[in-house]
Parts: sequence; structure tokens; C-alpha cells
Amino acid sequence: MQQADQSTSDPLTIAYLTAGGAGMFCGSCMRDNTVARAMHHLGHDVHLLPMYTPIRVDEEDVSEKTLFYGGINVYMEQNVPGYRFLPDMVTRWLDQEWIIRWATSRGIETSAKQLGGLTLSVLKGKDGNQRKEAQRLAKWVAEELRPQVVNFSNMMIAGTAPLLKEKIDCPILVTLQGDDIFMDDLPEPYRSKCFAQIRELATHVDGFIVFSNYYADYMAEYFGVPRAKFHLVPLGIDLSDFPEKLDRQTDVERPPTIGYLARMAPEKGLHVLVDAFMHLRAIPGMEDARLKIAGWAGKQQQPYLDQQFAKLRSAGHFDGCEYLGTVDRAGKLAFLHSIDVLSVPTVYREPKGLFVLEAWSAGVPVVQPEHGAFPELIAATGGGHLVPPEDPIALAEKLAEVLVSRESSRALGKAASEMVRTKFAAHVAASETVEVYRSMLARKSR
Repeated sequence: MQQADQSTSDPLTIAYLTAGGAGMFCGSCMRDNTVARAMHHLGHDVHLLPMYTPIRVDEEDVSEKTLFYGGINVYMEQNVPGYRFLPDMVTRWLDQEWIIRWATSRGIETSAKQLGGLTLSVLKGKDGNQRKEAQRLAKWVAEELRPQVVNFSNMMIAGTAPLLKEKIDCPILVTLQGDDIFMDDLPEPYRSKCFAQIRELATHVDGFIVFSNYYADYMAEYFGVPRAKFHLVPLGIDLSDFPEKLDRQTDVERPPTIGYLARMAPEKGLHVLVDAFMHLRAIPGMEDARLKIAGWAGKQQQPYLDQQFAKLRSAGHFDGCEYLGTVDRAGKLAFLHSIDVLSVPTVYREPKGLFVLEAWSAGVPVVQPEHGAFPELIAATGGGHLVPPEDPIALAEKLAEVLVSRESSRALGKAASEMVRTKFAAHVAASETVEVYRSMLARKSR
């Protein structure tokens, strides 16, 4: 077994494994990329290793070109008898980026409802159908990188942790960014079996990184892991494109405008916002309010999106709605500059809330459900308001309150922007994450 250098002052070598989003902009991928890049700028040797598919981000992509657990091979190893015994020279070509991107463009099932058996197999690591992938990853990390720290971006991809522990003596951490949401959607008997496998895997994990005290408390109980193993760090956002001195003049000629910036999915709560928007336009003074929607929609999400548009047409409010689809970095900044308030009323308890930080960075206040990480984020910045979850009427009333007082709301967003730079900037998140790594190394050296 190799032993990692455990210096607590020199730059660290870090292996950071992240799961690609099958062609979509993924909040977890973007956060991982942002913090990995910031750690690199701090002088650390960070290797962001993609799993399943290449990542898709709207900033500089710092991930490695080598893909591990290539999505096509993982699927074939799970579903085609004997495939996993074929030599690499026959199968490895399917991990090429252009092939993976072609496959994801045609729609790949990423729903937990359809992936129970595959999820359990990957969690088993060297004992699963993807044992060849586990051995390749562990060998490459241990022999090529020889990291001082390994960080998985979620528990679902951490099945290789026991094998890594056998090959290299270094701290292994897992960042939890919504694992419970995926787990809760798994059908039985896979859900129970995955829980059992995760609890065994957790004994090989030295620490868990989360972004809110709520999520630390919840996941400690959810996975049956001691609360002391959880470490709180800021979410982190790249502010390079956001002006430090905001000059958001309220455009009195523009109708009051609400923004939604997330993927088109029921769990993100677009239907709640659409219902709230229809209630909002019935409030005196809000008849001309507009709703701007931006975010990724794959083939599986299109029927849901069409349902929301149908509701708006039926109620006579479609004229007040604009759908921009997927936006790039420049498009996102333009979108945020064109709205007065952002709301993504998630149905699930959001563990991150990157879109909230993005809105604040542009000086835009938010109205969010009172659950998940949102109460802590708003308490830290004062940049918005909370409403009861899944309550379109309460959401409409609060949105009206914000839109009626656009000048005061603009001041709220500006103050939140300053707090984001102080507490949530990428370099702050990177520094605090490295401090967690160093604390793990110090503990091992005792």
C-alpha cells in the first residue's frame, strides 16, 4: 500500500471524482468544476476526474480528458451477459468523448426509477458487474496520481473507496449534494439494498462535505453516519463575470419580471411557479407581470414543460411567458440582468441552491420555499424571502410584494451580492475545503 504525503503546509495533490450530467448543465458538476479550478489557483494539484459522461459547464472546464466508468460500457457490463469479460482493446473505444456525447444527445435514462440494479452494482465496486471499471480507476489514481486526498462528488459513485483504501493510504471524502433525492426515487428492493451497501461503504469514508447544517443533520441520520464526520463548507461560485460594483437601475418601462433558472423538472417546482404566476396576474397592479424561464429540458422533461405551457395558454397568460431554453454563460448573465426577482420553488429540500447565489451575484433578490438550504442561505445574506413550500398563493403574494417595491428589492439584491463575495466566492469555498482536507491529513498523522 502506498502512503500519501501528509504534509499540512505544502500544496496538496487531490483526486476529485465527479459524475457527468449526461449532456445537461448539472449544478453539482458546475460546483465541482468551480471549486477544483479555485483550488488549482491556490496552488494545489487538482485532478477533476469525470465519471459516466464528460461534464458540461458554462465556464472553463478543468476536468481531465480521461473518462472513468464510461456510461456506455457501464450500461453494457450491467445488461449484456459476458460483456464485462471482454478485453479493454475491444470495449475502451466506447469511452471516447465524441461517442459519449453522441449517445447522450439521443437521450440516456438517468432516472433512479430505471437504474436500481445498476446503482447497486456500482456501489459494490470491485464486487459489482463494473469491477473492471473499479480496478482501472483505483489503479490509475493510486499509480498515476498518488494523491494525498480523494474526494468523490456523491456517494453513488464512491463504490471504489474500499479498493482505493487497499492501494493508497489517504483520506477519502464524499461531498453530498442530493444523494437522498436519488435514493428516495429508487424502487424496492434496490432502495433497501443500496442503503445497506452505502452504510458499509461509509465505514471506508473519512469525512463528508456538505453546504448547510440542515443537510449535515439530515444526512447523518439518513445514512446512519456519526454527525462528527460531516464538514460544512461554502457552496462556492465563480464571480469573474459578475461586476463587483452593481449598477442595476430599475427599468420602470419594463413590466415586473420573475425569473426561473433551473432544469425543467417537477422536483425543481416550475409547476408551482407557473401556478403562482397565474395567481400573481390577478393581483391589482400585477396584470402585466412577466415570467422568464431558462434551463435545460431533455426529451424526458419535454412533456412536463408542455403541460406548464398548456396551463398558461388555457388561463390566457401564455403571452406573459418567455422560454429561453438552455443558456450559456453570457446568456445567463443577460437573463439575470433582465429580471427583478428569481424563484425556483423546489418541491424537494434543496441541498445546494447554486441558482440563488447566481441571482444574488447579479443583484437579484429571491423568493424561495422555507426548506432545505434556503433558510440558511437567506439568513447569511438577507437576500430574499421565504414562503411555505408548494404554496402557489403564498408565493404569488410574496412575489407581488417584491415587485411592487422594486427599488427596495434592488437594494436587497445588492446587499446580498456583497455578502456572496465575502462568504461564498469560489476562492473562499476552495480555501475552506482545503482546510477540511488538511484536518483529515492531520488526524491520520497522529
